[in-house]
Amino acid sequence: MDVNGTVAEGFEPVREAFVRTFDTLGERGAAVAVYRHGRKVVDLWGGTRDVDGTEPWQRGTAHVLHSATKGVAAAALLLLHQRGELDLDAPVGAYWPEFKTRGKERILVRHVLAHRAGLPVVDRPLTPAEAADPDRTAAALVAQAPEWEPGTAHGYHPHTYGWFAGELVRRITGRGVGEWIADEIAGPLGADLWVGLPDAERGRTGRSGRVAPPETANTLRMRPKRSVAEAYADPSSLTSRAFAAITPAPDDNDPAYRAAALPASNGIATAEALARFYASLIGEVDGRAPLFTPETVARARAEESAGPDRVLVVSTRFGLGFMLHGPASPLLAPGSFGHPGRGGPLGFADPESGIAFGYVTNGFRKTVTSDPRAQALLRGVRAALSS
Repeated sequence: MDVNGTVAEGFEPVREAFVRTFDTLGERGAAVAVYRHGRKVVDLWGGTRDVDGTEPWQRGTAHVLHSATKGVAAAALLLLHQRGELDLDAPVGAYWPEFKTRGKERILVRHVLAHRAGLPVVDRPLTPAEAADPDRTAAALVAQAPEWEPGTAHGYHPHTYGWFAGELVRRITGRGVGEWIADEIAGPLGADLWVGLPDAERGRTGRSGRVAPPETANTLRMRPKRSVAEAYADPSSLTSRAFAAITPAPDDNDPAYRAAALPASNGIATAEALARFYASLIGEVDGRAPLFTPETVARARAEESAGPDRVLVVSTRFGLGFMLHGPASPLLAPGSFGHPGRGGPLGFADPESGIAFGYVTNGFRKTVTSDPRAQALLRGVRAALSS
């Protein structure tokens, strides 16, 4: 497979790894970008912009991030904290009085960011159209009782995390979360990243879809443990109910879905923009001061939750809104923080090496956290750093 773009001297192993994702891992269309100390050192793309098409992926082609969007939502809340507008240790109800019902009075903002709020499900799932309405998502959380005592355990909140983030941003700033991210993060950075895709940008995106791993792939490594498989197969399990908080499952290619602002799941970005976003959290980019202070970086990657995850049924690690390096999300190194997206996408920063990474794809797999294509690219980054 021929790929387009550039790599800086010493980062050739990333190009080689990217080519292999097409040749041996069944990649259809994708892009990867890497910054180091605020300088772009990898910017590659290849394949087709549509998972089922022939038109080539172009510089600037953007795709759905799935849960990699959560890292952007986390940054929004941490920036509000950094600016003195949000207290991480305050009850959510301090900003959202209606929320203080059914045992939720003691849920802290910190619990929401660390997936400890106990609200990964809603008793009545919302349709995609309802989930696009912030009033409906807020009402669903107000009506819901926690599944466990908040703060005592953690479990991934696939959809409700975004409803929390959106409502907190709206209560504090008076702006929708997509608008706030555009004004305060993506716009100033010049990053092609949206939570709520504008109509004018529709032509930038391609069609995504589910793809099976190639027959040559190591399927044994990709086979889930029985307990995990059973949790996803059982419609009554906490796992299935959490992922089914929006039912039926949204169509990633539906223009209405892409236009909605769902900060847990439907961000759209180029790989370059995702890497640029993470680079901006930990250092200067094009002379712009970092978005995060050193203290905020420390908060982002300080462990808040670790161990058995009540929803994902594997051990996970979370800081404040970001996934941390661990078995379910093996990032570049132990100090890394970021977020994968279901089926493939990944973005993260590693302050020690100065690396910021973004990967987007149009071919989604069944993986929820660690995707073999993204991990192949990370091995290429590690090889470049060690050479």
